Amino acid sequence: MRSIPPIQCLVTFELLARLRSASRTADELCVTVSAVSHRIRQLEAHLGFKLFAVRGDFTLTADGTAYLANVREGLAAFQRMPARSGAQAATRLSVAVTPTFARVYVMPRLETFRNAYPEVELTFQVSIPLLDVTAEEADLEVRFGPGHYADRESRVVTHDRVTPACSPSYLKEFGPFEGFDTLAELQQARLIRSPLEPWSSWFAACGLALPEPYVGAQFNDLGLVYDAAASGFGVALVREEMGAAWFDSGRLVRLSPRSAPAPNANHICWKPGTLERWECAAFVDWMVG
Repeated sequence: MRSIPPIQCLVTFELLARLRSASRTADELCVTVSAVSHRIRQLEAHLGFKLFAVRGDFTLTADGTAYLANVREGLAAFQRMPARSGAQAATRLSVAVTPTFARVYVMPRLETFRNAYPEVELTFQVSIPLLDVTAEEADLEVRFGPGHYADRESRVVTHDRVTPACSPSYLKEFGPFEGFDTLAELQQARLIRSPLEPWSSWFAACGLALPEPYVGAQFNDLGLVYDAAASGFGVALVREEMGAAWFDSGRLVRLSPRSAPAPNANHICWKPGTLERWECAAFVDWMVG
């Protein structure tokens, strides 16, 4: 026997067929319109036929009309009877993410994905920024770098800008700084280095033709860079969005009102054909939404 489709897909299908509006259906179910779309795609993939002939006005196909009658009969039966024990097999999805991006961007928002797609069982693993290395094969991966990967399709998750920042204690001891955009001020400070965030982007924004620093503390994770700056190691280039928690808590203070475009970004990537799986498409839409 074929397994029963996830109950939330059946409920979404019945409600969408009745309301003929994705936005009203989303409001009724307290999910996003994208979640409604992905649930219908999941149900169609499970059944092997189309439920709606035209997406815009949600006209049912002949198969959809016949199936709707069965769904309504089944839902009515579920309402009359207590649920039997036994869990539906989960839909598994593996995602490789870089450490700081996972901690700062993904985990605080993850509850919204779980609420929209409770049937998806997520597995996260760590990937290495810039090197595009993962511990094992993943369905989706977040790569930190310049983008345009020949072996993957991708979408940019976040655009960010960088600005120099340090701890309040470092500023008190070695400041003041007036914009941190002159050669004298840059030479006055200890610059924290990272291959993930080259100082060349800030130098260029200030109109300074300087080589990349070759001395000073260096870290290969942005979270460690920000923690080092907050601990008084020196001045770091900090992403305005990624470093918001450090700024908001007062652990870091900006040294300039100016910001510069960051050369690298977080991209969610996949092999061609991966998004034919509804759960992969749903996660990508959630990630960039």
